[in-house]
Amino acid sequence: MMATIADWAAVGCLLVGALLSFAAGVGLIRFPDLLSRMHTAAKPQVLGLLLILVGIGIRLAPEPRVGVLVLIALFQILTVPVASHIAARAAYRTGRIRRDLISVDELQAELDSAEAAAQPDPGPGRN
Repeated sequence: MMATIADWAAVGCLLVGALLSFAAGVGLIRFPDLLSRMHTAAKPQVLGLLLILVGIGIRLAPEPRVGVLVLIALFQILTVPVASHIAARAAYRTGRIRRDLISVDELQAELDSAEAAAQPDPGPGRN
């Protein structure tokens, strides 16, 4: 009885994870700009992978190989958001994004204030 429930839970996690990963792939093709594509590559893909790993872990529950799945999940959780953020920031700074699709641009205000702070002070009486 419990094995049947565990099998159905594993199947459910595997199916939902596969659907989320499929949605991430469709989003990579369908979204119009780089930042939207990076969002869909990071968020649903990681959640889909985690659900797939949970499904596999439920199926392999008594075996010691489940620890490897936990390490894979931890590595994905730690690296994918950071890598996406770094790549998006590099794309932003090199001008490879569509600024017309950004509704609030907080990074540009931050860059402008940093640039203004880096300008040398002309001193009194100089303009």
